[in-house]
Amino acid sequence: MGLTDIKDWIASFTSRRKQQFDYSALAEDAGQDETRIGGAAARRADRPKSVIRLTAVALLLAVVGTVAVNYTRPSKAHSCDYIGAGFQCETAISHSWGQYAPFYSVPSDIPSDTPKGCEVTFAQILSRHGARDPTAGKSLAYARLISHIHANVTQYSEEYDFIREYKYALGADQLTVFGEQQLVNSGVKFYKRYQKLARWVSPFVRSAGQKRVVDSALNWTQGFHQARLADRKADFPDAYPYQPIILPEEEGFNNTLSPRTCPAFRKGPDTGGAAQAIWVNTFVPPIAERVNRNLVGANLSYSDVIHLMDICPFETVARVDGRLSPFCRLFSEDEWHGFDYYQTLGKWYGYGNGSPLGPTQGVGFVNELIARLTGKSVTDTTSTNSTLDESRQSFPLDSVLYADFSHDNDMSGVFGALGLYNATQPLSNTTKASPRDSGGYAASWAVPFAARMYVEKMQCRDAGEEELVRVLMNDRVVPLQNCGADSLGRCALGKFVESLSFARGGGHWDLCYAADE
Repeated sequence: MGLTDIKDWIASFTSRRKQQFDYSALAEDAGQDETRIGGAAARRADRPKSVIRLTAVALLLAVVGTVAVNYTRPSKAHSCDYIGAGFQCETAISHSWGQYAPFYSVPSDIPSDTPKGCEVTFAQILSRHGARDPTAGKSLAYARLISHIHANVTQYSEEYDFIREYKYALGADQLTVFGEQQLVNSGVKFYKRYQKLARWVSPFVRSAGQKRVVDSALNWTQGFHQARLADRKADFPDAYPYQPIILPEEEGFNNTLSPRTCPAFRKGPDTGGAAQAIWVNTFVPPIAERVNRNLVGANLSYSDVIHLMDICPFETVARVDGRLSPFCRLFSEDEWHGFDYYQTLGKWYGYGNGSPLGPTQGVGFVNELIARLTGKSVTDTTSTNSTLDESRQSFPLDSVLYADFSHDNDMSGVFGALGLYNATQPLSNTTKASPRDSGGYAASWAVPFAARMYVEKMQCRDAGEEELVRVLMNDRVVPLQNCGADSLGRCALGKFVESLSFARGGGHWDLCYAADE
């Protein structure tokens, strides 16, 4: 298969992929797709994807079948994915795929339930989109890799023999059916967790403008609405469908969910890739030696080995039921830990605390969060959109449920601006560390597919009149920093806001334009 053939194949992917779906979905207008990928070789297919829609009768059936299940059971169509616990198949492997892991409930040293004597008065979710196909550039690279193996391997070992007849069948950029369902499940879970609030108010929803993010937001609202319909105590008029405010992902447009207005960050050095390159030279060589021994004639490079590992999670989330791809079993549990650490280094040094301007990208969102928590107008001169934030229609301050949808890289900047991982020491690029040894940080613990951060405000009988703030990352309570957190990881609202001095002070936004002066 030549490069032109691969491009043509990706462009025609839709008609073949639909045969794998186990339900019929209404086509969604693709006119608002904001995806941009540079270069002719990286053109993505205009593959329409659907937001799952149900008729009134089907909706009632889905409510009974989806919402009434116990949290310990998976949704009917997804045997590996649970509404409460997330992805639970072969966890020794699947929980170590970095940002390509499907969401799973991360272990928490602090109980994640609402503490006794407390009542949640405010809840904000910041969510990554659901599982997707590889980006167009990566999908082309994976297809070329398989083509190279087929053209050059003269002998396959027994364990690798399935690759002989393997046909690359992944698309590009958009949500998989599994990823769509992830966000429906997330909406159900959010409603169940905060149902005392959700029974009488609809969530205010915003989304970054890329199609997979918008589709994720809409699927989340469907799950939330399904759960509400199933709740007999919810008698407040529902405003469904909740129309999200969509923030275009365009150069020059102020967008706190996917900032593109910091030239120094966007044009700066690839600090994440540099850290990964050093780690690759440590953990990949023995893997490459074994793979090449089992694929005689392949002569795969270190980057080829990483791509071969990438195919495992992408093929898994391309399956409706989440069954693991046979590529996953080509690597050991310890090798997957090395892969997870590889992805962790990329996020930490590329977009998080290890990046000079990574946390700066999240400052605008944090200042919006402060406004929502305090009920006061946004004070910010970074990535916020003043036109939208000054309007109570596009940025209300009187809601108690907020839902925002974004990307893993952008969320990493928000976590940095919030200081959630300030206790994490600089990560070594020569020796891997587990998430627990890294202060709770790993790409798989922070930004898996369908990742979600909850920010809660709660009133507690033993805490006086001031409300407390708590943050959960994929169900893990993150002890707040520099605000006098109690044993449950919470801070008083005033102290929490005070601790966000980095964001309130502009977060070095002036450095975004230093090179242009």
